Amino acid sequence: MPNVNPFDKRKPVVLVAYRPEWATEFAVLARRLRALVGPAVLRIDHIGSTAVPGLRAKDVLDLQLTVPDLLAVGALVPTLRQAGFRQGEVLLQDVYHFLPADSAELGKRYMREPGGERTAHLHIRQAGHFNARYALLFRDYLRASEVARTEYELLKVRAAELFPDNIDGYLHLKEPVFHLLYEAASLWAEKVGWQLPAPDA
Repeated sequence: MPNVNPFDKRKPVVLVAYRPEWATEFAVLARRLRALVGPAVLRIDHIGSTAVPGLRAKDVLDLQLTVPDLLAVGALVPTLRQAGFRQGEVLLQDVYHFLPADSAELGKRYMREPGGERTAHLHIRQAGHFNARYALLFRDYLRASEVARTEYELLKVRAAELFPDNIDGYLHLKEPVFHLLYEAASLWAEKVGWQLPAPDA
């Protein structure tokens, strides 16, 4: 068999109907992570499309690990690497056009599942930062708004049709929608008095 680079972005974009087992798979992985990281991580949350019941998604679990200080994660990343989780040495930035690209509010570390396990992305972000809050606001807004959820799913389906073999193109098309949804989610949050929910783990 040919060697496959797990980080090669030239791969098919496959969306599947929502699967209730995603919540169970998250819970199992979150318990495992909690046992590994202990109090070094303040909260572990299920984020992204697989965390939104009824939403079509790529079969990839997204987890957010919130830490007190991203620049002082200490033994956290080595601990995860020793348990088989991959990547994570490079400090990455999320992208939101209304904040400077090098803003500390967008910093994160990124890791992936151990080789051979079900696909999961770990987003390590700092408590109180914009990107950590937005991941949860985005999730909760899509859970609450059927209209936003339906239209966002339609965009995802069309993006996958346009870029069936290019995850970069798929994400590039989706990116501006995150900014639009942020405006709508912020208004919704103000209206309903949304605050950070209790952690998932």
